[in-house]
Amino acid sequence: MVNSGFVAPEDRDAVTAALRTQLDGLPARSPFYADSFAEHGVTPSALSTLDDLAKFPFTTKQMLRDSQTEAPPLGRHAGVDLTEVVRVHASTGTTGKPSWVGVTRRDAAAWTEMVARAFRTMGATREDIVVHGAGLTLFVGGLPIRDALESIGSTFVPIGTGASEKVVQAMDTLGVTALHSTPSYVRYLAEYVRGLGRDPREFGLRKVFVGGEPGGGEPAFREYVEREWGAPVTEGLGNADMAPVLFGEAPGSGGMRFTGGRHVVVELIDPDSGEPVEAEPGATGELVYTSVDRECCPLVRFRTHDRVVITGRAEDGAPLIRCVGRTDDMLIVLGVNVFPSAVRDLVQTQHPRTTGAVQIVVPGTGPRVEPPLRVEAEWGEAPGDRDQLRQELEGLIRSRLSVRAEVTLVPPGTLERSEMKSRLVRLAG
Repeated sequence: MVNSGFVAPEDRDAVTAALRTQLDGLPARSPFYADSFAEHGVTPSALSTLDDLAKFPFTTKQMLRDSQTEAPPLGRHAGVDLTEVVRVHASTGTTGKPSWVGVTRRDAAAWTEMVARAFRTMGATREDIVVHGAGLTLFVGGLPIRDALESIGSTFVPIGTGASEKVVQAMDTLGVTALHSTPSYVRYLAEYVRGLGRDPREFGLRKVFVGGEPGGGEPAFREYVEREWGAPVTEGLGNADMAPVLFGEAPGSGGMRFTGGRHVVVELIDPDSGEPVEAEPGATGELVYTSVDRECCPLVRFRTHDRVVITGRAEDGAPLIRCVGRTDDMLIVLGVNVFPSAVRDLVQTQHPRTTGAVQIVVPGTGPRVEPPLRVEAEWGEAPGDRDQLRQELEGLIRSRLSVRAEVTLVPPGTLERSEMKSRLVRLAG
């Protein structure tokens, strides 16, 4: 069940052997895991096959934060001393306080290999000139993406965020073929270009690579971006604590496939019970990662909170996935699970009557919300009768998501825009 098709059959024996070696040495290197294994009455020798991973305890993000509080800066879970670390990143902190992620030279090489495999899957080639419109500082979607694209041979244009005018300049003068950014930024950039009185299609982009947040697979978002830029969208999925990109989508495939090779073992679990879920088409669950050969952050059964659906299988049988949201962002309305990204996608279907920008206003920290679900959405350039639009959006949310909503329409540009990750939920007040 642990394999679920994510580990290629030809890699299974090698991954199992490497993972045994990793686990055998882990208690001596990591006080965190020495204590965790002892507390749960499990020893490294319990692993004979990959399915035996289910005998080991989960690791959560809060555990890592607590670990770093107890033993700063890298924490009790770090497998090496800071002197062995060649670079430090940080989680982006969308669900809490950012935490440090150390990378050794060998870890960095493994990241480059995994990320390059993902971008090749997504369509990157040595002929591409790629504008990087995502963070370049502590964000794991920055420098590691540079390393990977340069290893492919692509020309990397490191603009980062907060400089849309430089993105336009680069696209005007460098013959740029591809854009890499979060879904939020690729939407933001299209609006920015339109604000200059220009058509995004005039730049001749041939590829749009997105990642860093859920949304790249939302049908309405993808239709909007591909229409605006005249270029196909492919997405990648990763995790700051494990690897920047572990899944990549081949053009036209209908989902992302695992591209972590022999470095990571992937599980799919029920987010409520923690029990394994078979990765068959139509199944949903939470992704869990275990590092096979990580030196600095050798995580075991790390719960990502990424909720995915298995969309099908590739020709070689590998599962294909879409990320539908984060389990820790999910709202519960009278027992119905609602992902904010799903609300955004429904509002986006009404473009150009709406801009696609949306925020859900909740009275407390959630996840339980009393109906109606309060949704703010911007009307667009051709809204028509706004009262009718409001009623249609409420009906769409009720019919598709099975919850009662109260939609408030606001003028274009009212809701917060982000060049990194959009904040889809805000507290009332």
